[in-house]
Amino acid sequence: MGGLAEPPPKVAVGHTTIRTAQVRHDRPDAVRHLAGLVGGEPMAMVALFVTPDADFAAVMAEANARFDGAVVLGCTTAGEIGEAGYTEGEILALGLPATTFAAAPILIEDLSRIDSQSLVDQMIRTRRQLIGPHPDWRHEFAFLAVDGLSVREDELVAAIVGGLGPVPLFGGSAGDGPRFQRTYVSLDGRAMQNAAVLCFVRTKCPVEVFSLDHLQPTETRMVVTEADPVRRIVRQINAEPAAREYARLLGKDPEQLSTFTFAAHPVVVRFGGQHHVRAIQRVLDNGDLLFFSAIDEGLVLTLAEPENMAPHLDRALAKLARGGPPEAILACDCVLRRVEAQQNQQTRTMSDILSRNRVLGFSTYGEQINGMHVNHTMTGVAIYPPEAES
Repeated sequence: MGGLAEPPPKVAVGHTTIRTAQVRHDRPDAVRHLAGLVGGEPMAMVALFVTPDADFAAVMAEANARFDGAVVLGCTTAGEIGEAGYTEGEILALGLPATTFAAAPILIEDLSRIDSQSLVDQMIRTRRQLIGPHPDWRHEFAFLAVDGLSVREDELVAAIVGGLGPVPLFGGSAGDGPRFQRTYVSLDGRAMQNAAVLCFVRTKCPVEVFSLDHLQPTETRMVVTEADPVRRIVRQINAEPAAREYARLLGKDPEQLSTFTFAAHPVVVRFGGQHHVRAIQRVLDNGDLLFFSAIDEGLVLTLAEPENMAPHLDRALAKLARGGPPEAILACDCVLRRVEAQQNQQTRTMSDILSRNRVLGFSTYGEQINGMHVNHTMTGVAIYPPEAES
């Protein structure tokens, strides 16, 4: 019995500077097809967001060979954001041409041994290397891809912030779909765990780094009274077993807590006059709560309630287009936002908004924005058409 004809690879249209493309992970010669669509001119950087269904190591090794001369980095995903919005089972590529971009990466190879001062010194040197050849390129940002199961993101961004200077940073934690078993990052064709890739980008294209969420704190608060901060585990809330007390505050059965519950009822903490989400990953067998980001005893958690996600996203992305639409938006979007969209039957609407605004990226196990590791947010960079030569 004959199968259906395989659809051609997809390439985003209308981008005069940014090159983006996507293919199904099981397509024969998938990376070759991506290279044919994204290549054609020298690239400063190529970022690949790879479904965990693919052979990540093989994909990144081949991509590194095909995009000779470019900084080639990538990570596994908890779902992809492509030409038509939310998707799964894809390999996505974003290329920044060398005519308008310059990129320089830093590999943090062992997240269990972060030397903060050495990292800051390396960041300063790397940024200077980019400024020298392009003193008239006035715009820059930094992108971070980090192992999403390392439990080291908070420590990492705390170390990085000291070397950023005026450079805005965003990033995402690599995912493994719904499995939470193995997450990878890659630089120069190497697939690595317990590692991160930080890439400085300088360009003559105006850019805007952003972070958005649709959550509003309520009046319901709770105190973490017993925790294991190293493993991001909360054992007690308000001196009661954590999962049971969280469920009680929601008026729910503790046995019915699920990813959908955590997506619909996140908790936030207040730092520096702003609320930041501390999302719950899952309930452990003993009733403890495992979190996606830093947690500690004495922390006051506030229940948050979401606004309607789709109109909020539409408004937020419209603000990024107020001076003219971006050519592309590279985004790191929390997997809990995708879960919430599915739960509320808004996946199609959200995908339409993402597609219309030229958003490309991946669903994450956590996001980074400047010196913070956060959850339940979308962080990213909007990249606008290049400035005219003076």
